[in-house]
Amino acid sequence: MKILKFKDEQEWMDARKTRITGSKLKGLILKRGTKPKIGFYELIAERLALPPTEQNPMERGHELELVAINRFEKETGKEVDSSLTIWVRDDNESIAISPDGRIGDKEAIEVKCLSSARHMEAFLTQKIPNEHYEQALQYFIVNEKLETLYFCFYDDRLSVKDFFYIVLERKNIEKEIEKYLEDQRKILEEVNQIVNKLSF
Repeated sequence: MKILKFKDEQEWMDARKTRITGSKLKGLILKRGTKPKIGFYELIAERLALPPTEQNPMERGHELELVAINRFEKETGKEVDSSLTIWVRDDNESIAISPDGRIGDKEAIEVKCLSSARHMEAFLTQKIPNEHYEQALQYFIVNEKLETLYFCFYDDRLSVKDFFYIVLERKNIEKEIEKYLEDQRKILEEVNQIVNKLSF
């Protein structure tokens, strides 16, 4: 065993990064399944990314959204309309989505500026994170003409793979779209019944 000594707390904190310490071990070791835990992606991000700032994640995401859209336009040659809009279904305006951008009538773009660990997880698995998957489905549920969604990820703190996107196509998720639409209709019907009862 080696003992490393440090002149101050900042140097000590910096040295802890990229290492598996006692407090990080729980986030790495699998007790069930084979999918890596988030600690695995945090170790990768610590080696490739600048440290996170104190900025509010929502504010950061909003500021970087246009940068990501510009990157997408440069890489694909597609022109994105990123004007502030809300899409609503023709048959029920309570079912809606706020798109980050649209490309004509049949393509749209969603941008996520996540933590560096979550960004690396999405890149290495090439999957939209579970907590954002329903949001991706909602694009197709609301816009029945939509054929393709480009789900973009951008992290300006990373030195590599700071931008990428995952393509989601309607033809591959038709059953999920139908199920989630039907679920929303049932929920809205129940909400309306309760509101009507309480209003009289």
